[in-house]
Amino acid sequence: MKRLRIVVVGTLAGDPYAGMAWMHMQIVLGLCRLGHDAYYFETTSTWPYDPVRGMRVADSVYAVPYLNDVASRFGLDGRWAYRRSYSDKAWLGMSAARAEEILASADLVLNVAGSTRLREEGLRVGPLVYFGTDPVYHEASYDNGDAESISIVEEHDAVVTYGENIGTEHSPVPALPKLCAHTRQPVIMDMWAASGAARNTYTTVGNWKQAGRDVMLRGEQYRWSKHFEFMKFIDLPQRVSASIELAMNLTVSDTAEHGDGTAVPAYGLSSAERAMLLETGWQLTESSEFTLDPWRYREYILGSRAEFTVARDLNVRLKSGWFSERSACYLAAGRPVVTQDTGFGTVLPTGSGLFAFNTLDEAVEAIESIESDYERHSRAARDIAAEYFSSERVLPKLLDDIGSLSPRQASAVSVDVDVDG
Repeated sequence: MKRLRIVVVGTLAGDPYAGMAWMHMQIVLGLCRLGHDAYYFETTSTWPYDPVRGMRVADSVYAVPYLNDVASRFGLDGRWAYRRSYSDKAWLGMSAARAEEILASADLVLNVAGSTRLREEGLRVGPLVYFGTDPVYHEASYDNGDAESISIVEEHDAVVTYGENIGTEHSPVPALPKLCAHTRQPVIMDMWAASGAARNTYTTVGNWKQAGRDVMLRGEQYRWSKHFEFMKFIDLPQRVSASIELAMNLTVSDTAEHGDGTAVPAYGLSSAERAMLLETGWQLTESSEFTLDPWRYREYILGSRAEFTVARDLNVRLKSGWFSERSACYLAAGRPVVTQDTGFGTVLPTGSGLFAFNTLDEAVEAIESIESDYERHSRAARDIAAEYFSSERVLPKLLDDIGSLSPRQASAVSVDVDVDG
């Protein structure tokens, strides 16, 4: 195997949440473990979010120490760099000369979610791959002739997507130009080995309501916010014996909003929504208690019995084949997953350890099946992760599918992009 120099470019420090950390770092660490010369770079022109001050700020006071800590805990010291493109253009984490040499000599630059834009700033960048972790939005926008989406996509030399049905007979979503690979979240299996007993609670982590990314495709509207899908299954806790907990931002949205000024603002629960969820049997917990620390986030997943979750309407109705990187971590922890059907059954086994549902009755049946033989489903979940999500399997195939790309000259500046966990 040829040793490649690969740079993963994302917004881990600008959006400092645990799910983002695991998504990015498992890619970088997985590549390093395969013997590649891999790095994480952030070259954001968007002000980073500072959870201490509760706003986006024009400095790196929180972002850089956070990134340094995360990289160190993943064993990636010396393999990260942060460029303050939004202010003084300073490089942090390594010298400007070293960072720019790595970018220029990279065999591949994986641009997570297309979050980093290319501009003429004098930076030379190796072959750039649009790494589509949140499919459908850019595909639909591109198909609609949206100028910004077209500009983003056409700055890349190749396209990769987590939408494993996109461009196939299983989904009507048109593939982006230069699509060369379908892939999924790589998981570092040994980092998710469970020990000890879990709570008897099904859980999930996410946002109740978001705005700003609904799309139109071929005359039909498709929604981004998950609360529309949760509402379809609002009576589930009353139909099953298992407890189901939602870990979310519980800020009362009547008076406050998280994410003002971002492309995809996330809202807390209104007083009425919170009352409705509690009355129908859902348990609620404040996600900020652990989502700012990747290791507490992992403990939350390891401490869960299984995951119950929904997907975005745009992935559900368009059957994109997308599968959550968070759900992949639940599987790796040996925690069965019951998740809304996005068409992933075309590439992943379902019915043991992993269940796809379309109706309330199907969700009930899945949970009842897990409860009837939990140990078997737990083993099956871990086996699915090892076979279909382990970094040792996912990343070599991805690199083979991408193949050799010609280098290009470009510069790195980022835009605000929301990535799901």
